[in-house]
Amino acid sequence: MKILELELLSDDVLKTEAFYNEVLGLETIYRDDSSVSFNAGATKLTFHASQNVKPVYHFAFDVPNNKLFEAFSWIESKTEIMYVIPPDKIADFYNWNGKAFYFYDNNGNILEFIARNDLDNVSQNPFDGNSIMSVSEIGLVSKNVAAQCDELFDKYGLTSYSKQPKLPKFIVLGTVTGLFVLVEENRDWYPTDKKSKSFWTKVVFNHKGETRVLEV
Repeated sequence: MKILELELLSDDVLKTEAFYNEVLGLETIYRDDSSVSFNAGATKLTFHASQNVKPVYHFAFDVPNNKLFEAFSWIESKTEIMYVIPPDKIADFYNWNGKAFYFYDNNGNILEFIARNDLDNVSQNPFDGNSIMSVSEIGLVSKNVAAQCDELFDKYGLTSYSKQPKLPKFIVLGTVTGLFVLVEENRDWYPTDKKSKSFWTKVVFNHKGETRVLEV
């Protein structure tokens, strides 16, 4: 699965544009009074203006698997990186064969940079915004994770990620190149104590050669 487009809400589109331009180095490809879009590698990332919604999302960007520490230093020079388990700021996901770090954007969204060793994406270029490969994960929140999982299977044929066992309140669907992370409402968004809540989300994704649209 690959996430081709991700559309989210933001209560401050202007500050969002500044953050993604200046901190992540993403190029603005479209802007009007109510939205802004960026190229995030293979994914088009769009924020639509909302008013006093205070939306908070959790999503991940893939980076080349030989560039995680360079990406860490690059981001750390511009914004604070979270602790996962102090004093560590890099999470080692043994089962997923990857490592990641986390930081907030201007909206309070939890952003993740993850390097997946199962992917052949080594880069010889110095790390910058152009090094971001794609948006590879988006968190989806519901009151009943098992029911949402069944719904996505029935509608799209999505199955559980092979490296993540299904848990009662946490299920991951998709493949190493694109994942929907299903969590129950009011669960702590890792690695923070922010509670997960459902906000409008639209995803255009490719699954088994077919382009599909998910809107929640």
